[in-house]
Amino acid sequence: MQEQFAALPRFRARSMLARMRRPSANWFWLIPPFLFGMAHLDQVEGFVGGPDARRAAVGLAPNPKTTAEAVVQVYAARTVRWRGYFGVHTWVSVKPRDAAEFTTYEVNGWRLRRSGSAVSIDHRPPDARWFGNRPELLADLRGEGVNEVIARIEAAVAAYPYANTYRVWPGPNSNTFVAHVLRAAPELRADLPAHAIGKDYLGPAFVARSPSGTGAQVNLFGLVGALAGVEEGVELNVLGLTFGVDPLDLSLKVPMAGRLGWPREAPAPVMITRVAMAGEK
Repeated sequence: MQEQFAALPRFRARSMLARMRRPSANWFWLIPPFLFGMAHLDQVEGFVGGPDARRAAVGLAPNPKTTAEAVVQVYAARTVRWRGYFGVHTWVSVKPRDAAEFTTYEVNGWRLRRSGSAVSIDHRPPDARWFGNRPELLADLRGEGVNEVIARIEAAVAAYPYANTYRVWPGPNSNTFVAHVLRAAPELRADLPAHAIGKDYLGPAFVARSPSGTGAQVNLFGLVGALAGVEEGVELNVLGLTFGVDPLDLSLKVPMAGRLGWPREAPAPVMITRVAMAGEK
């Protein structure tokens, strides 16, 4: 092999030999276009319709007028315009027992500019499309004990420490808010997607429970850290991007695409009968 390159300039022969000895280096540069393509397919999942259809419900939430039981659901959907290639927007919706409508809690940057608070509380359908993008149901909790969970969620919303601050990257943003709320409701066991940028932002705190409540994480201002949990698996956060593996879900966690693995169905409702209030034994 060395003789075949004898007539070539020395630097060129060495370069060619190096490429032949390291074929994996060529494949490395195909990863970003592949992840971008996966994000594009997810973002343009066949939506058609006019302006009203861009916020229409997709049938993942129960009808509150015919559902007496208390319900909590967590959703994620690709965010708006170019940001949708990189991340998702998440929100939490609750319906106390016998309530006639859902209340949806989320954070929006434009709301901060208009009202001075990024926290939005409204009664839109919980499974409404997010500017045309179909939402994914991440968790669904129902039953007699869910009213107590809702009370803790409402308290966490009121105590959100970054209501007057919003940054797309690395946080605090909508995913920071939902991760904060989920830590108050570990019964949901919600695994936020890898491309929920901002979910790992902990502010001045460097250690916290994982959002699912099944593990722990360390992080430095959403820029670098690690997480390990039963629901999340193992994650590494590098400059706000998440890389990891989820053994329970048999999937890889990657930026832009979110997850690579077998297609999965929406989670079935988790029923609970009662949750012990704080201080009870």
